[in-house]
Amino acid sequence: MAKEGGAGGEREEAEGRIVWREEARRFETPDGEAYLQYRLLPQPRSSSGGGGATTAVMDLVHTYVPGSKRGQGLAARLCDAAFAHARRHGMRVLPTCSYISDTYLPRNPLWNELVFTEQEPKPSSM
Repeated sequence: MAKEGGAGGEREEAEGRIVWREEARRFETPDGEAYLQYRLLPQPRSSSGGGGATTAVMDLVHTYVPGSKRGQGLAARLCDAAFAHARRHGMRVLPTCSYISDTYLPRNPLWNELVFTEQEPKPSSM
């Protein structure tokens, strides 16, 4: 995965030409028309000594592909990039977007290990 520097912040290009726009908190196609929007939530780790470290939870809130680009697998490629990013950065994923929870994850069960579960303490908003 190649990283690009830019005036708007660090960018990361994923397989299939998906770009991570950190400053906008989204993964998108190079033209920006199709995207997956996320927000970061801190997740406290249980620790016995206080001062617990946190693991970020990436809340995947919205996936959008314009009608002119549907049927090309872009939504799945956006999700692939987001889940791969979460894995590389040691994050958990909260699949708020209905496309991700209802369509993408059932077709890609290997990513389930990253999904934030109800048994874990609830993250707070950032």
